Amino acid sequence: MRALTYQGKRSLSVETVPDPVILEPTDAIVRITSSAICGSDLHLYELFGPFLDKGDILGHEPMGIVEEVGSAVTGLKPGDRVVVTFNIACGHCYMCSRGLQSQCETTQVREQGSGASLFGYTKLYGQVPGGQAELLRVPLAEYNAVKVGQELPDERYLFLSDILPTAWQGVQYANVPDGGTLAVFGLGPVGQFVTRVGRHLGYEVIAVDPVAERRAMAERHGIEVHDYSDDIVEQLRDRTDGRGPDAVVDAVGMEAHGGHVAAAAQAAVGILPKPLARKAMDVAGVDRLTALHDALDLVRRGGTVSLSGVYGGEADPMPMKSMFDKQVALRMGQCNVRNWIDDLLPLVEDPADPLGVTDLVTHTVPLDDAPHMYEVFQKKEDGCVKVVLTP
Repeated sequence: MRALTYQGKRSLSVETVPDPVILEPTDAIVRITSSAICGSDLHLYELFGPFLDKGDILGHEPMGIVEEVGSAVTGLKPGDRVVVTFNIACGHCYMCSRGLQSQCETTQVREQGSGASLFGYTKLYGQVPGGQAELLRVPLAEYNAVKVGQELPDERYLFLSDILPTAWQGVQYANVPDGGTLAVFGLGPVGQFVTRVGRHLGYEVIAVDPVAERRAMAERHGIEVHDYSDDIVEQLRDRTDGRGPDAVVDAVGMEAHGGHVAAAAQAAVGILPKPLARKAMDVAGVDRLTALHDALDLVRRGGTVSLSGVYGGEADPMPMKSMFDKQVALRMGQCNVRNWIDDLLPLVEDPADPLGVTDLVTHTVPLDDAPHMYEVFQKKEDGCVKVVLTP
């Protein structure tokens, strides 16, 4: 089969690799029909090279058609159309039974001290081959391959794999009071959905992003948008009666604009030999914290900051004095995808498309164009917000 493979920092290539096969009786093989590029994939492209090997297959937002199932799989059959959740969970352990599928005790990567295994996402999360490929082996398939309808196009269902549940969880974790105000930093794919979810749930939503095309997309969905500026916190605090919003979702993460010292530190780690680089990231890694610090500064006293953006540092400086004084609640974590599917599936199948899932993709390209589109997506060129690959 053809698959997108990691070759080095900012270096990817589509290669012919062996087809996946059934390894466990609970596996299924899925022929991929659509696979998206996620903002988290850009962290692999730029930062997480120490935890990747040349030839690793990327991608964790796929859907497709079941081709083959293992002997223990009874709830799926060849021909079923499925969305594959980005985290790999069992559905019955202590954590899964509590809606914490991202912490699944069956697939936890204990040797790395990490949570549940993820498709296409480094040694930190199991080094499981990903879904930017023609075929994908899905472990524990009855739980991780979610059957969907046959009539609607892929774009209605694809984002159930990751970014739509991630946005939903981010808003749920934000704990916005009824009729309250939610601010969102970052209008990439997750941030777009965070704003739409917040509006759907009846909150006043204000969003910030430095990219004009992304602000324009959010405005189409009735969101009040602001360009990023040095005084944005003061602007939005004034906009919310001098208190700040009830909650802020940081949908930016570790590669925020600014943060030049942290950016230099990240670059320095990238030139170390891999064993040293892994150790440095494990114990001394730092993130670009501009968006997070702005969120903590902006949120009203007694409010909540919810992190949907991914962070990877272990030595990040945090304004603990101010957080304690303001009584800020902080929620975060990998999305527990299966925990939210029952809430979201009716919304993506609703003919009215209340979350606007059909207005997110800006580029649909063949799998062979994936290396170029990673660069376009990272540089925010050509109005790029969301890329879908078609193997």
